Amino acid sequence: MNVRDRNNVHIGGSGGTTVLFAHGFGCDQNMWRLFAPSFEHRYRTVLFDLVGSGRSDLSAYNRARYSTLEGYADDVLDIVDGLEAGPVIFVGHSVSAMIGMLAAIKAPERFAANVMIGPSPSFINDGSYIGGFERADIEDLLETLESNYLGWSSTMAPAIMGAPDQPALADELTNSFCRTDPEIARHFARVTFLSDHRADLCRVRTPTLIVQSHDDLLAPVSVGNYMRDAIAGSTLSIVDNVGHCPHLSAPGDSKAATDAFLKGLGL
Repeated sequence: MNVRDRNNVHIGGSGGTTVLFAHGFGCDQNMWRLFAPSFEHRYRTVLFDLVGSGRSDLSAYNRARYSTLEGYADDVLDIVDGLEAGPVIFVGHSVSAMIGMLAAIKAPERFAANVMIGPSPSFINDGSYIGGFERADIEDLLETLESNYLGWSSTMAPAIMGAPDQPALADELTNSFCRTDPEIARHFARVTFLSDHRADLCRVRTPTLIVQSHDDLLAPVSVGNYMRDAIAGSTLSIVDNVGHCPHLSAPGDSKAATDAFLKGLGL
């Protein structure tokens, strides 16, 4: 299967270095519209949809392949190979931050930098680790999602987006959730919210920026601090934003943090 068709790949911009932008759960590449264009004058930019999301080829969705985030990481490596690019910069939101991290662990020579926006290696509290939720909370969330996906989307999307002064963004995320195939969304949600990649953080060798909102329902600042301490040499940038999508609700601060990080690396 053609990778570009499978993942609805779109290429823009110009420059010697390529930047891949990967969206989060229930979203698609349109979520980068306020963020990615500002990088087009310096980089070649690549937008794509995770299989099962947006305008990807839904027939390519295989429950076995995508029963872990490793399947999506393999897709990222397929896209990088198809681009025939040198080491790329990967910008991933939420679960895609972990997907990019896993891809870079598998093939570090293909990645020049990882920018993680609102990442979390585990959403579940565990001893001194504060992921934001008790295990029972996550199970309840998934049970509600599985029994009434559209109702869950209408309730959770505004809470996830936050941005109380920008209600249109909450409506946008709700609509994005509701456009996602419910069966795929249920499966992907379980993979997303029950994954635990804390043990992989120490394996990261790619220069890493963690961009965290100061108030995020899904990824509290404690998670950002944990990741910064666990990923050798990583940088943590806290942006003034309420919600899980600072690339939409606080794009200026998020872009500034990303740009400063990349320039610091000489990229």
